[in-house]
Order: sequence, then structure tokens, then C-alpha cells
Amino acid sequence: MATIDQQFVEYIVKTLVNNPDKVSVDRKIDEKGVLLSLTVDPEDVGRVIGRKGTTAQSLRVLLRALGTKQDARFNLKIVNTDEEGHEISRPKARAEEAPVKETAEEAAGETEEVEEPEEVEEEPETSELAEKTRAELADLDDLDI
Repeated sequence: MATIDQQFVEYIVKTLVNNPDKVSVDRKIDEKGVLLSLTVDPEDVGRVIGRKGTTAQSLRVLLRALGTKQDARFNLKIVNTDEEGHEISRPKARAEEAPVKETAEEAAGETEEVEEPEEVEEEPETSELAEKTRAELADLDDLDI
């Protein structure tokens, strides 16, 4: 029988995806709290993650709120699977694979001339808005909070 946290995630995700019958939530408890592993159809992974991860982050925020109510810590892992349902591991970040060169010259092997960007005059409206915003921020700095 699924727990309330599993049902909660499953309900939300099933409303987002095209293949709700392929949504599953596995629950595992460890020293860090409760880990919920969410598996969806490979074509729906993008829908669950959302642009720049906003949907996944929202799910995690909702889980954090549920965890506060239940005095538990919930973590959500979105499992990326291939067409056969096998888990796909993410490649390591580039920073871990190879050391970063210290300077651009070392990376390029030689120095190149860099053109300076042309100066662009600000439009009067933008300048007025910037001045007004700076004045408002200065007023806020004067407040004793």
C-alpha cells in the first residue's frame, strides 16, 4: 500500500504527463530521510523536470511542505529510463572529468587580440528608471530593520 507521500507525488505527476499509467514512485528510507524515486515514461521526463528544472523544483518544495507537517525529510529523485525501462546514469560533470586550464591563452595555445565592445548610449527612459530605482534602494538602506 502506498504512503501519503507516494500518493501525493503520484497524483501530481499523473496530471502532468501524457502516459499516467507509466508513473511509479518507489519509497526508500535511509539516514538522510525518505527518498522518493519517480519513474515516468521517457517521453514525459521533460514535462516532469520542466524548463530549467522549475517543475521538479516545485515538486520538491511541495514535498518539503508535506515533510514539515509529517516531521520527515523528503527527497525526490527523478529516474531517467530508456525505452526498455533501464535506468540511465547521468554523465559526470565536465569539471570532474578534466582539469580546467588556468587562462584562456593556455587553452587556445596563443594569445588573440580581443576587440573592445562599442559604447552604447543609454536611452533616457532607461536612465530615468535606473536613477529612480537607485534612489528607492538608497531610501531602503536608511531604514533600521
